[in-house]
Amino acid sequence: MDIPEATYHYHIKLMRQEDPDVEWKALILETFEQHKGRYGYRRIHAELRVQGHIINHKKVQRIMKNLGLKCVKFIRKSRYKSYKGTVGKVAKNLLNRRFRTPYSLQKLVTDVTEFKCTDDEKLYLSPIMDLYNGEIIGFSMSKRPSLDFVLDSLKQVLPIIQKRAEYRTTIHSDQGWHYQHNTWVRTLRQNRIFQSMSRKATCADNAAMENFFSLLKQEMYYGEQLISYETLQKKIKEYINYYNNVRIKQKLAGMSPVNYRKHASQLAA
Repeated sequence: MDIPEATYHYHIKLMRQEDPDVEWKALILETFEQHKGRYGYRRIHAELRVQGHIINHKKVQRIMKNLGLKCVKFIRKSRYKSYKGTVGKVAKNLLNRRFRTPYSLQKLVTDVTEFKCTDDEKLYLSPIMDLYNGEIIGFSMSKRPSLDFVLDSLKQVLPIIQKRAEYRTTIHSDQGWHYQHNTWVRTLRQNRIFQSMSRKATCADNAAMENFFSLLKQEMYYGEQLISYETLQKKIKEYINYYNNVRIKQKLAGMSPVNYRKHASQLAA
């Protein structure tokens, strides 16, 4: 073989040794499959750290590469436009892209997005997010983007605001006709909630909600076959529960939105 004898015996010895990463491979594969392929190596590493395992992120990256584990993203544009001109009151942009807040329920964002279903049906989703921890605190779904459908998600969060908010709440949206409507504006005023709106045709003014829509569609909708309205409705409910309670965020110290809120409240107590 034209190699030194010592080198030959060294490689034979290595071949006879068990894989030192066999347990790590099993653990990483289990975590990857548990989250349905939605986690890349950074989030896998954070999840393992939360579980108490000590492992370098570069090792996680190498093992995932060797196992062929890759978080695959699908891109298929699907965007709902609710802007119909000035049909009511257009509020000032009070949020002004200041998406961070140390206080729960101080800054909320909302929007409407659409999904295609079988039988030429569509599903419309209206979530409301707390920028404190990125938690979806209320959401509604409908086959039509009506005013009542948007008001339904708002009515879900009003008791939460009244019970837990320490500071006056501001809710931010785009200039969609729902949010200019007198009923929406009056409901906010009656509950002492400030209204804020993005500038016209400026998605970045509501980037936090746009980012959630992107995650939602990439992780459970894009690249999949169209399904019925009822089945998609169930999948979205399951995903939002997963997003709130299980899916970790690195900016939340490796915790899910709900766990971060509970942890913060325990520290405050």
